[in-house]
Amino acid sequence: MSAARAIGLILGLAADGALGDPRRRPPVTAFRRAVAATGSRRAAGLGIAGAAVAAGVLVERTGRRSPVLQATATAVVTWAVVGAAGLAAQGTELARDLEEGRLEPARDTLSELDPRVTDGLSTIGLSRASVETLAENTSEVVVTPLLWGAVAGVPGLLAARTIGLLRRLLPGHWVIDRLDELVHLLPTRVAAGLTVLGAPVVGGSAGGAWRAWRRDTIAHPSPNAGRVEAAFAGALEIRVGGRTEYPHGVVELPVLGVGRNPDAGHVTRAVELSRVVGWLAAGTSVLVAVLTGLRRRNP
Repeated sequence: MSAARAIGLILGLAADGALGDPRRRPPVTAFRRAVAATGSRRAAGLGIAGAAVAAGVLVERTGRRSPVLQATATAVVTWAVVGAAGLAAQGTELARDLEEGRLEPARDTLSELDPRVTDGLSTIGLSRASVETLAENTSEVVVTPLLWGAVAGVPGLLAARTIGLLRRLLPGHWVIDRLDELVHLLPTRVAAGLTVLGAPVVGGSAGGAWRAWRRDTIAHPSPNAGRVEAAFAGALEIRVGGRTEYPHGVVELPVLGVGRNPDAGHVTRAVELSRVVGWLAAGTSVLVAVLTGLRRRNP
């Protein structure tokens, strides 16, 4: 069954790329609306996460009747929850708008991806925020669900994505924040490592990504997000971080990376790097799925 799960992950990711922006897909839209409708009430937040896991377990058990069923179920759920195509599309929109000096559309697109306050941000500020957001979302909506899908199948895919969505819907919810940190603890480090490996593919610096990841994230308040952002900054040889305004107030974040301030060209390269990291994550997930299956078969 491990081979079936691996095939399902690859098919789901291929469908994500082939069918384009997931914002226009009914299954994805329905999934996000269901989480939003229930998760908007604090008391129901953990309930929707538990329901997602329970639904995933049911689908996974049903799929175990045959490799074809398991591969199909894994592929459909992977397609529904992984956001690689949408992230690339929105990143490309951001880069184009910034290149053409259209700041208002860029602010609108960025607001769909990140909760920070975008009003008043200059081209440099929007470019910095775009690179940070692309890095964080590469980990959150691509690497994390793929890795959890490789380890736990459909329940892992649904749980990882649901908790990430709930964290955005319920900022400051202590239990959900801790669950989110736990779910992303390993995937963010894998994403940072894959960024180091993928940096030369987009003309970036593998050494810069490694140094920024290991050096600059010590002072970051998040145990997870800063690692991928630092790796992206080091790979692109730019600086990100610093003063960031959120609806709940201003946060002074550490500067990540060294070099110049980012511009629209760096946002384009960040999109390319995000794609490369996604491909590497797919390969890693296939390997993890196969090894997990072999270990269960030969305890």
